[in-house]
Amino acid sequence: MAGRSVAIIGSRGYPSFYGGFETLVRRLAPHLADTGWDVAVYGRPGATVSRPEFDHPGVTSVTTRGIESKSLSTLSFGATSVLHSMTRRKPDVALVLNVANGYYLPGLRMRRIPTVVNVDGIEWERDKWSALGKRVFRTGALLTARFADILVSDSVEIGGYWKHNFRRDSVFIPYGGDVPAPLPAPEGLASRSYALAVARFVPENSIPEFLDAAALIAERHPVVIVGSSGHGGPLEERVTALCAGNGDVRWLGHVSDDAKLFALWQHAGAYFHGHSVGGTNPALVQAMACAAPTVARDTLFNREVLGEAAVFVAPEAGAIASAMSELIESPARARTLADGAQRRAAESYAWENICAAYENTLVDAIRRGG
Repeated sequence: MAGRSVAIIGSRGYPSFYGGFETLVRRLAPHLADTGWDVAVYGRPGATVSRPEFDHPGVTSVTTRGIESKSLSTLSFGATSVLHSMTRRKPDVALVLNVANGYYLPGLRMRRIPTVVNVDGIEWERDKWSALGKRVFRTGALLTARFADILVSDSVEIGGYWKHNFRRDSVFIPYGGDVPAPLPAPEGLASRSYALAVARFVPENSIPEFLDAAALIAERHPVVIVGSSGHGGPLEERVTALCAGNGDVRWLGHVSDDAKLFALWQHAGAYFHGHSVGGTNPALVQAMACAAPTVARDTLFNREVLGEAAVFVAPEAGAIASAMSELIESPARARTLADGAQRRAAESYAWENICAAYENTLVDAIRRGG
């Protein structure tokens, strides 16, 4: 597909390590460039890192301005990115991430730029948003359903939700994971001895429940926590207090070093995945690829991704602590789950296949637009 151009709108930029969209962009942008696409990735000031391994002559990073606030950042940066794309680049197709950018799809359609929209999770059900914020996302979803040319859902369950509630079909393309080479155990931690959680600090990721569980787990096993809220707040204060009162609880904050994060997953005795709202979570897929024995919050989304390769629990401190401690203390059971999860990741969530699926979908959108 040489000579085609795409604008990727809605992530924090390339390369960035903030969340799932950024993980996707780090893999997809160079893949498209390697197959002949001119790729422009829109992002925010200060949100990317400079690393030689991500430099690619076919990928252009475009920074636009917006309002850095919890409620306005996505909308404002989306607006300036779409405006720049419409007036300065006019790509053959736009890959739009997040339904909050649904407000700007009519403008892209007016400029005859086909759109592929990754709808992400059910954002208007997240506890972190106010009632107004939830209405904004819900309206964005309605506009996405009306004006997007092609929708992408990262899980079968999300696709079913959009079909039932918005009467739109979608292309199922999940997130991917890399099966890394064996890495040494993180400094100061014995392999398969510790409980691990990796998540952004928001209530719907079961962080409050895990922090309660961590105090119980730490009576028998070390606990490692990776993640942050990004802006301080009560959950970070709770973690700080927990670590101060218990030397067996370690908080690493946000980790953007893949090797360090992969090593933590590879050597965990039990990994907790508490996400409750959303589809296929990229951190979960990567944990599976790293063969992390997983205890997951019991949701349709997590069961879809993990199949039988996990222990599922209710979001209760006692249940989480019991399941994780038992897994750490049952190495044969942990190895069986870990091997099953890694096989599942390699078979169903390989980045090569996922990037190819995105490319095919972008080509389809161009053809429909033509």
